[in-house]
Amino acid sequence: MKLSEKQFEQVIRQMKRAKAFKGNLYEKKYADIDIDSIKTQEDFEKIPFTEKDELRSVYPLGIQAVPDSEIVRIHSSSGTTGTPIIIPYTKKDVEDWAIQFCRCYETAGITKEDRIHITPGYGLWTAGIGFQAGCERLGAMAIPMGPGNTDKQIKMMIDLKSTVLCATSSYALLLAEEIEKRGVRNQIHLKKGVIGSERWGDTMRKRIANELGVELFDIYGLTEIYGPGIGINCTKDAPMHIWDDYIYLEIIDPKTGKVLPDGENGEIVITTLVKEGAPLIRYRTHDLSRIIPEKCSCGMTYPRIDRIIGRSDDMVKVKGVNIYPGQIEDVLKHIEGVSSEYQVMIDHMNGKDIMTLFFEMDLGYSKKALEDAVGAEFKTKVGLTIVPMGVAIGELPRSEKKSRRIFDNRY
Repeated sequence: MKLSEKQFEQVIRQMKRAKAFKGNLYEKKYADIDIDSIKTQEDFEKIPFTEKDELRSVYPLGIQAVPDSEIVRIHSSSGTTGTPIIIPYTKKDVEDWAIQFCRCYETAGITKEDRIHITPGYGLWTAGIGFQAGCERLGAMAIPMGPGNTDKQIKMMIDLKSTVLCATSSYALLLAEEIEKRGVRNQIHLKKGVIGSERWGDTMRKRIANELGVELFDIYGLTEIYGPGIGINCTKDAPMHIWDDYIYLEIIDPKTGKVLPDGENGEIVITTLVKEGAPLIRYRTHDLSRIIPEKCSCGMTYPRIDRIIGRSDDMVKVKGVNIYPGQIEDVLKHIEGVSSEYQVMIDHMNGKDIMTLFFEMDLGYSKKALEDAVGAEFKTKVGLTIVPMGVAIGELPRSEKKSRRIFDNRY
């Protein structure tokens, strides 16, 4: 994907503004860079990446690029893997985010006649408030539930006749299973689901769609770049349209940092084009996808990326074999009788690494036959001998937020 003339001007403006603000991360990072010498796409691609650890290193507000008087809100990453990242927003940033989110809803065919049931969390996390701001800008009815209290979620869903569910895939599945278990599916009015915050495989996607009777949409975003809402798939196709009037997106080889041609899988790198409070230049997201070069049949000209297939930092190495969650899902989805949920335990015993793959299985299938099939398929596709363990549907934990599926107990 090439920078347009307008995008190039916006990038240069962002770099100069960030570098000029005293105390900003980029003041030091770009100290030896003559921004006026950046004249071409090739010049821009030599600019060093911005890494997540750099944002943590300037905690709390070292990424801020405007005076305090212009900041109206802050959001933060969870901080579960280290120091949290604090992202400040100006009034315009908040408005721009709502515009993008509203565009996501419209792209999914959602209108002001819909009733949008919002289950992601509120507070420092960007999710819930982003879903609500976009909903209000659209003019639809927001039902700001937040996470948890499944009894009340289902009651409100029935009583208020919610037509759109916004959730993580994990919580959407939990709700779908509870609705089925309680026999109230015929009282549910849901038509669409807008799902974000974590990657999810085809098997889980089919289960949620079938059990809730909804059309599903993948929404993309991350706390550092506004939050969810910077892209979504349309009603015509699975790849996600990205709002390139707000961000510029590159795909790089995660090992070499080289920019890859459109169509090749790699790591998403994002530059914000108009963000004021916390502009980011060439930010490595660690999300893995590819740019879809073909135009979409929906008629929109916004560029598209494929569904997120994983994260470059999600990889674990077992017996010298690199394993990504997407590979595990790819193995399981091809075996009849295996459901969507799985959990991996990696242990080191008697001098050896042992990987146990727990997977849920449908009723009526032989446990041993499915375990043998999963073990054989994993060995063929991934190249590793594992311990496959089939369990009944519902035995593995469900989450109201993001599900953790890989546990490495070796360290």
